[in-house]
Amino acid sequence: MSERRDGGRGQRGGQRDQGGHRGPRQKSRTAPSARSRQGEVPRTTALRVLRAVSHEGAYANLELPKALRRARLSGRDAGFATELTYGTLRMQGLYDAIIAEAAQRPVSKLDGGVLDVLRMGAHQVLGMRVPEHAAADQSVALARSVAGQGAAGLVNAVMRRIGERSRDAWLEAVVPAEPVVERLAVAQSHPIWVVKALRQALIGHGAATPESADDVLADLLAAHNVPADVSLVARPGLATIDELLAAGAQPGRWSPFAAELESGAPGDLEAIRDGRAAVQDEGSQLLALALAAAPVAPRSDGAPERWLDLCAGPGGKAGLLAALALQQGADLVANEVSEHRTELVRQSLRPAVAAAADAGREIVVRTGDGREVGVDEPEVYDRVLVDAPCTGLGALRRRPEARWRRQPGDLAALGPLQRDLLAAGIDATRPGGVVAYATCSPHLSETTFVVRDVVKKRDDVEVLDARELLAGAAVADLGALGDGPHAQLWPHVHGTDGMFLSLLRKKA
Repeated sequence: MSERRDGGRGQRGGQRDQGGHRGPRQKSRTAPSARSRQGEVPRTTALRVLRAVSHEGAYANLELPKALRRARLSGRDAGFATELTYGTLRMQGLYDAIIAEAAQRPVSKLDGGVLDVLRMGAHQVLGMRVPEHAAADQSVALARSVAGQGAAGLVNAVMRRIGERSRDAWLEAVVPAEPVVERLAVAQSHPIWVVKALRQALIGHGAATPESADDVLADLLAAHNVPADVSLVARPGLATIDELLAAGAQPGRWSPFAAELESGAPGDLEAIRDGRAAVQDEGSQLLALALAAAPVAPRSDGAPERWLDLCAGPGGKAGLLAALALQQGADLVANEVSEHRTELVRQSLRPAVAAAADAGREIVVRTGDGREVGVDEPEVYDRVLVDAPCTGLGALRRRPEARWRRQPGDLAALGPLQRDLLAAGIDATRPGGVVAYATCSPHLSETTFVVRDVVKKRDDVEVLDARELLAGAAVADLGALGDGPHAQLWPHVHGTDGMFLSLLRKKA
């Protein structure tokens, strides 16, 4: 592409006055007849993904790779489309406030396609340092393609107004000073209900005090807007860290089996293609390692341990658990309620299944309702992972659309399911065995409240100190993990997803 994607803002258009406005700007030297009639491929690709996310319920992390392949984008163009897609999704809340001010109308009054184009344009100017004339020209072309000629004039006018102020000047214009949660919601681009819930979670998990909560909350929200590192796991016995490092990765920070890929596509690595290694957040790796290391009473019959991943899809934790089970001479059942996700688990575990057959062990992937396992297989398993469906508020770095898609009402639907799954997991655990309850969310209604409600109705479980086992699984000091006995990881502290872990032992 022809325009610069970096460089100082002062080289764009004219000088700013003290209010952040730009001075007189040179007229475009491009004749109207020669201006872009359609957007360049990286931008049209990003727009297709945004349209799929906002209007078809697609997930950006699944849709974007397919879109890049269809457009045959690689290298710098693929990087541009990726940042444009994810950056626009992350900062959508802030950009909507800016667009509403520049357009002098609520964003709800704008055509959906035009709004996506304007969000992309705002991110190029305010978040990517694309020259204003290039961003405006391409935005007009995209608007023409999605909404016709009539939208082009509106988009051109709004883009010109957006370009008249710096990012800091726009923040001053649209971000309320008080109350704090509203200020942070706009400035850090999160729904207000998510900001309030995360503030409560920080205090509830012992990561902040009421006095420090606002400052810590600001750090957490800012961390959600920084792209997550690509973390890899070398599944033990199937791949090695040295193999990943030789392929260009760097050592991970916490997990003994982790590596980070700073550039390139994970699928380019042979170990990833073969399924012997995988993309997996380090926090997720540590949870599996903590469960595998938890002390379990010996089986009275002397048989090998049996492990269960109750909600195994799409297969990340199940893949690591399978490798660990093989190392410890155990069998594993990976259960998933969805046929489609069961197939994903099956693909993820294929190398481990083959290795288990060679070693005389058994790894089974099956479809079933996890809520029924406790009745169907009472007291069968030594180690059970209940990685419960949740809002995913701990993974907003990786799935930025989740912050806009999730609603407070989702908690009401998820809560009973989470409690039923944990109860079933306990029922399926033999006396002396261990259950790990995990979520990729720090929300109190999905974490400590779930464990509290289930445990208080039973007298056959005790809560272990998950912090000790989680810290023991790491190769470096994790630092603060909360007040205990549960453990909570944080993006702004540990650089991982916001994973929660509670460990319960079934009493003998």
